[in-house]
Amino acid sequence: MRAVVIGAGVGGLSAAIRLQAMGLEVLLLDKLPGPGGRAFVHRAEGFTFDMGPTVITVPPFIEDLFATAPGNPRLHPDFPEGQGTSYTDQYVTLIPLDPFYRIHFPDGSHFDYTNRREQLLEEIRRLAPEDLDGYLAFERHARAIFEKGFLELGFTHFSSLWDMLRIAPELFRLDAVRPLYTLVSRYFKDPRLREVFSFESLLIGGNPLKVPALYAMIHFVERNWGVHFALGGTGALVRGLERKFLELGGKVRYQAPVRRILVRSRKVEGVVLESGEKIPAEIVVSNADYVHTYAQLLPPEARSLLTELRLKTTRLSMGLFVLYFGFKARGDEGERLRHHNVLLAERYEGLLREIFDRKVLPEDFAHYLHLPTLTDPSLAPPGHHAAYTLIPVPHNGSGLDWKKLGPVYAEKALDYLEKNFLPGLRERLAYVHYITPDYFEWTLNSHLGSGFGPEPVLWQSASFRPQNRSKEVRGLYLVGQSYQPGAGLPSVMMSAKMTARLVAEDLGWKDVPASVNTSRPAY
Repeated sequence: MRAVVIGAGVGGLSAAIRLQAMGLEVLLLDKLPGPGGRAFVHRAEGFTFDMGPTVITVPPFIEDLFATAPGNPRLHPDFPEGQGTSYTDQYVTLIPLDPFYRIHFPDGSHFDYTNRREQLLEEIRRLAPEDLDGYLAFERHARAIFEKGFLELGFTHFSSLWDMLRIAPELFRLDAVRPLYTLVSRYFKDPRLREVFSFESLLIGGNPLKVPALYAMIHFVERNWGVHFALGGTGALVRGLERKFLELGGKVRYQAPVRRILVRSRKVEGVVLESGEKIPAEIVVSNADYVHTYAQLLPPEARSLLTELRLKTTRLSMGLFVLYFGFKARGDEGERLRHHNVLLAERYEGLLREIFDRKVLPEDFAHYLHLPTLTDPSLAPPGHHAAYTLIPVPHNGSGLDWKKLGPVYAEKALDYLEKNFLPGLRERLAYVHYITPDYFEWTLNSHLGSGFGPEPVLWQSASFRPQNRSKEVRGLYLVGQSYQPGAGLPSVMMSAKMTARLVAEDLGWKDVPASVNTSRPAY
């Protein structure tokens, strides 16, 4: 039986690995010249830049993928204990980072975010000792949300409203539905700590002022499994996943954009490429953006009225402006900066409202500055650093003209970095490149240039988030950040396992190990 997977992002690769291990004949297609999708790699003038995700956590999920074998797609919905690197080390080297992030405030202070509890408490004492008791209370609350929302429900596929209603009382009991920033503000008085313990939802496209407090679980996801870096960059992890898929016997074709999913009598028959080539398949798994999949790839007659309405009302995450730059090292970059840096602005709530709600380009901005050559010098020529700075901006529903704004915004970002963090940067620059929401819209086929697909607000979470199995078309499945459970590397890997389990169930393969096990996972 042939399955076609559209998109070689981390979600598509992960799903392809599991389906191939199940014994299906899997063909992986992607429009780009190589694997990765949002995690594509940009190489120029001796510099290597991860274009997308750089925060790697929950290594057991990666280990679980690399441990798949023919006849053992490892579909059991559990959380393996420990860091688990025996299989992973054959494909990629992961190293833990400490601190996870250095968070810089406009007043010159900073906060080192770590999973070493005593060190974390010491950072709170140093910055705002009056909030220590508040953190201890927040810690207990976040742990309870983590245990329910991630450990118990993480692999649950919400296929109906009833699935959501069944767990709603527990979520209300945990106070996990109010906005994350509101919950955090209940425990912390210092505005800096309110930002420290709420900003992480931005890493999955969520506005801390709007996402449900369920996402407080991110604190414990990172506390339990740490934040890691793949030597060679996230691209090295992607290449490892591609190699695993090929070793299992899968086939891949790049520069093969899909024009349409072929449907007859509400059942998939394959895909047709932009070139006109038709590829038959009994199963199609789309790792493409939700709106692109349903509005562009599916024929109109295959969409229900409810889907048409949903496509028009889906609330999208913000856009991203990402500036990649290589520069000559001075030798002191590691004194103030770390591998992952969050550079916060004077404003927090106002900035978020302008980006997410008003959809205007703020005069000021916050950055996520990635400086991986502090950890892995091989990503740049000798004596140089490779870095990128990511700035949240409105998606293209704003009407902003990035062809005009892009060069100006890049200069503004470089000015800010030189003035505040990298003295003499201009004269040390060796390479500069940037992408805007236009890249996400036209190269990655992300609707309106959204960086993360549907925004993870309450009414687009769980049962309300696009499902991993199409209700309109038999044989069509979905995987990746647009679908359940959501965005972020751990979530898209979970999404792939959930999707593979649905395929196994629909094929009636009862011999697949623990494919329908819904018991509480081991922890």
